[in-house]
Amino acid sequence: MPSAPLPEVVSLGCRLNIAESETIRALVAGRDMVVVNSCAVTNAAVKATRVAIRRARRDRPDAQIVVTGCAAQIDPGAFAAMPEVDRVIGNADKLSPAAWATLAPVVVSDIMQVRETAPHLVASFSSHARAFVEVQNGCDHRCTFCAIPFGRGPSRSVPAGAVVDRIAGLVDAGHREIVLTGVDLTSYGPDLPGAPTLGQLVERILHAVPRLERLRLSSLDGIEIDDRLFALLTTEPRIMPHVHLSLQAGDDMVLKRMKRRHSRAQSVALVQRLKTARPDIAIGADLIAGFPTEDEAMFQNTHALIADCDIVHSHIFPYSPRAGTPAARMPQVEPEIRRRRAAILRETGQAVRAAWLQKLVGTTQHLLVERPGDRGHVGNFAEVLLDAPAAPGDILRITITGVLGERLSATRESL
Repeated sequence: MPSAPLPEVVSLGCRLNIAESETIRALVAGRDMVVVNSCAVTNAAVKATRVAIRRARRDRPDAQIVVTGCAAQIDPGAFAAMPEVDRVIGNADKLSPAAWATLAPVVVSDIMQVRETAPHLVASFSSHARAFVEVQNGCDHRCTFCAIPFGRGPSRSVPAGAVVDRIAGLVDAGHREIVLTGVDLTSYGPDLPGAPTLGQLVERILHAVPRLERLRLSSLDGIEIDDRLFALLTTEPRIMPHVHLSLQAGDDMVLKRMKRRHSRAQSVALVQRLKTARPDIAIGADLIAGFPTEDEAMFQNTHALIADCDIVHSHIFPYSPRAGTPAARMPQVEPEIRRRRAAILRETGQAVRAAWLQKLVGTTQHLLVERPGDRGHVGNFAEVLLDAPAAPGDILRITITGVLGERLSATRESL
């Protein structure tokens, strides 16, 4: 007798979605279902969600199609109206067994009323070599371009004890690298008793879980990196030498109109401090091209930031006006100019990255093997192709032998 189809979870967007998708996978086990865990950071992300929904219906015509995530939370009616969609479940509900037990076509609570979050109690991340642990959710800031607070609600933190227990369990299950995730990770703690900081949480994790070999942090707001967290990022060997910063722009007027809390000079100074203290640290950053009112001189300031901050992992987005945000009401840059500027930023980012990858040739690194076993990422998050397959989840000592486009090649020696 043929076995029942397995549920599928399509995760779009951020690492927090990846973490939550594993919980959803456990909640819908045994069902003929495709869950699309959506993203709403840009209009393109919402479009990608619609494409994923239509593909799911085409590939699994008999499965129940459920849409959740930020796009579903922000505009549930639009997704409920799609003929391919059976159900819509909001961000505040998607980790609740009750939401998956009901047959209601739309289950979307008021995300702005949510005040608590909790770690997702799945035993392991079956399809990932590294495990993602949510320690924070939501955002209290109101950057003028961003709709995510309306999809995620107010900032809230997971108590440190629950985080430590979660990580200890994942390490026991065989995960050797943990990634701390959140919508606004560096805002961790003020809503908890004693107002712990992200640095204090990281210290507690490292002390309480000595068997944890590799710890990585997702996107950080540089203005909130205090001395304790800075010291950990630059001196703790179990924290990977990779910092992804939420920079968004390199022009002070654009940053002000974005309602960001840092200046260009502060970003450059932070990166210089990080690289002086830990020369092998790799810098990643998000940058937006064509923000409303951005003229050519403002754009050039952002363009120059890629070299000034040695950004080797650049995430470039053309500005996308999101309904209901203040930036959508500002004087807009023509779409073609946005696209052209984004292309210029990507080209420069690729050139800076290529030079960095070339400098890594001949170095020895430690690599976490990822599926299917012929590749992985080293500590600075450069992707590497191996000369021979290994078991996913292994950590190997490797020598970098060359550059293959956006990746490196390597020979290996097992630890």
